[in-house]
Amino acid sequence: MKYVYIALLVIFVAAVLVFSLQNRTTVTVSFLRWSTTLPRFVVVIGAYFLGMASGGTVIGFLRHSVQEARKRPGSVENGPRK
Repeated sequence: MKYVYIALLVIFVAAVLVFSLQNRTTVTVSFLRWSTTLPRFVVVIGAYFLGMASGGTVIGFLRHSVQEARKRPGSVENGPRK
């Protein structure tokens, strides 16, 4: 199984490398009054990581909310209120 993970990692790194080499043209990114010129692959990879971070935050918030709801008196798992 270790070799499968290594193979998948090598394939992923190769795909990122090919993507980076094919998308080297620069684009201008603007946010409010701030703007910068970056290679396209940097913008795409940055957006990917921001999406991962925000998605992980949402999942963590939902997981915490569900756990707190299960602890409250009167919830389905704790039985009816008395």
